[in-house]
Amino acid sequence: MTDQKNHSVVITGASRGIGRRIAQAFARETEYALLLIARTKSDLKDTQTLCNNIGDNKVVIVPCDAAKPESVAKLKLPKDFPPPKIIVNNAGSFLLKKLEKTSFKEFDQQIRANLYSAVNITQRFLDDLKSKSNSLIVNICSVGAVEGLKDSGAYSASKHALLGYTRSLRQELLETEVGVTAINLGQTQSTSWEGSLIDRDLLIDPDDVANIILNLTRLSPRTVIEEILVKPQYGRVPPM
Repeated sequence: MTDQKNHSVVITGASRGIGRRIAQAFARETEYALLLIARTKSDLKDTQTLCNNIGDNKVVIVPCDAAKPESVAKLKLPKDFPPPKIIVNNAGSFLLKKLEKTSFKEFDQQIRANLYSAVNITQRFLDDLKSKSNSLIVNICSVGAVEGLKDSGAYSASKHALLGYTRSLRQELLETEVGVTAINLGQTQSTSWEGSLIDRDLLIDPDDVANIILNLTRLSPRTVIEEILVKPQYGRVPPM
């Protein structure tokens, strides 16, 4: 794994939940340097500490709102930090609200959080990925990207947009060595469910999501998984 030290992994939404588990998995299983991005510095520091306790990877945190292009444009890699080979666009936001009650501001926020964050980060680091062999972009989409959700329509619409972006990006990069994967994720244990009555023991284990992403990075240059649909074993978990 010596060569991994010459590359890094960018993980957005890494301050908690699924993103934190993904970061921990890379720290545990690889030697990649980690660039962890989220809005909340204190939570990022907690993730950094957890990763440092697991492995000896370089771990750098960058407080940044990935939904804002001006913030991402200012994002600088530290000196001697290896350029990215892998991007995991995990940052996002979930709004549980019927469409008829969703304001324009709320709709706009969902689009920014769930689409623009991935677009901005990808644009910022795409040239780095193109310079590498067998590099990878993983976009965490949603089951809501392939079907309508009656109680979270703005979220579903924004994830539809992210999946469309991911599919188009895949086509644009076919002649390069950059793979593109969409993970259409069902209900997964995360901080999104705080305050909910949902049975968390029935939700997808976030460590399973992290392991899926690790396995995506281990494929030969001849192979890419374009889309994956991941759901809870027993179907949709009530009351959602």
